[in-house]
Amino acid sequence: MYKNRGFTLIEIMVVVVIIGILAAIAIPNYADYVTRSRIPEAVSGLAGQRVRMEQYFQDNRTFVGACTAGTVAPLPAATQNFTFACSNLAVSTYTVTATGIGPMNGFVYTVNQANTRATTGVPSGWTANGGCWVTGKGGLC
Repeated sequence: MYKNRGFTLIEIMVVVVIIGILAAIAIPNYADYVTRSRIPEAVSGLAGQRVRMEQYFQDNRTFVGACTAGTVAPLPAATQNFTFACSNLAVSTYTVTATGIGPMNGFVYTVNQANTRATTGVPSGWTANGGCWVTGKGGLC
């Protein structure tokens, strides 16, 4: 008597198609998840710098000279995904910017003396929002 063992070609093809469909859905979602998980590097750095900038202002009554080493408001160190810069330093104004590098290239977040948080740059497929720090596609804050 003959016993069947193994799988037919049709069964294997059905499994391959199912795996392909799952991969087509899962891989882009995972990539988006990884991107969103890197954003807190920027926003936490900016939030911390804002507090230090306010402390600097309380001590000096100006923002001029902030963002330098040796002060209470040194610029945050660059991370794997973001670099930080200060601009618009004046008596009563400043802007701190986090700019994406590497896999986060295209993301730009800012905060200023009025605590205005803005997303001024995003890669394609994302929506910028001038009124908050975007943490998800579609301009979600």
